[in-house]
This record gives sequence, C-alpha cells and structure tokens, in this order.
Amino acid sequence: MTMGDKDINKIFDDIAGLTVGVIGDIMLDTYWWGRVDRISPEAPVPIVAVTKKEFRIGGAANVALNLRSLGSSVSLISVTGRDEEGVVLRNLLKENSIDTTFMMESADRPTTNKIRILSRNQQMMRLDEESEHSISQDEEKILIDGFRRFLDSRKPQ
Repeated sequence: MTMGDKDINKIFDDIAGLTVGVIGDIMLDTYWWGRVDRISPEAPVPIVAVTKKEFRIGGAANVALNLRSLGSSVSLISVTGRDEEGVVLRNLLKENSIDTTFMMESADRPTTNKIRILSRNQQMMRLDEESEHSISQDEEKILIDGFRRFLDSRKPQ
C-alpha cells in the first residue's frame, strides 16, 4: 500500500525509530463501574454500587502511550502531584515503557485525575481533581531543567 511516493510501511518504520519527548499536562483517567438498584434517600440521586475500578493513562501521557505503541522511544516532561494518584500514573507509565526520568513531582498540587462513574454503559458523572494554578517558579525551573536534560541526552556523544 502506498501513499503518494511514500510507502506506508516505511512511515511506520520511521515512527518506530524515533525518540520523542512529550511535554504537556498528563493525567490519570479513572473509571468506576457499578450497578444502580436504588435512589438515595438523602437526595434524588442514584446510588452506584461500585463493582470494578480501572486506571488509564490520560492527557499528554496518552499521546506518549500512542507513540510508544507505534514503537517510538518516549520520554515525558511533565508534573504530577506527590500523591497516590501520581504513584499509580507513574507505575502505568513504567509498565508501558514510557520514560519518566524528566518528570517532576509537586507537593503543592494534586495529580490531575478524571474520575468517570458508569453504570449500564452510561457515564453518570465525572469528578475532576486538578489544580487550576500554575506551577511555582522553582518548579518551573526544575521542569525546564528536565527538558534541557532530555535534549542533552539526545546529543551525539
């Protein structure tokens, strides 16, 4: 199969040979599945009996995951909170062979987590835990240093 003068297989081979640094907001996508059998007596809302939880890589980290699935070597340059969600997200990244060397943790912000609550194949609610504030100047310097270290790691020796 061809696309113009480029062979599609060659394009995928070229992508597989790339080393990519992804910079951006990363997040944990959390899914809670359950069943609804009754309405709360305290308010007219369904009670979801959670039966399954799943954690997925989201945001810019999903871009990194997609590049990794195409065979690229990928490093993330981003920020997580110093919290349980950050640990879960970093573990997912490592399980998927995404380099976290150039990331930083912030004690002043939570790891962005988008929690979706689903029942009967419908999303009933989404809860967002995130900071709307910029990182501090000190954290910005650390993140820029991580970016520079990533670039330095790509220089020929």
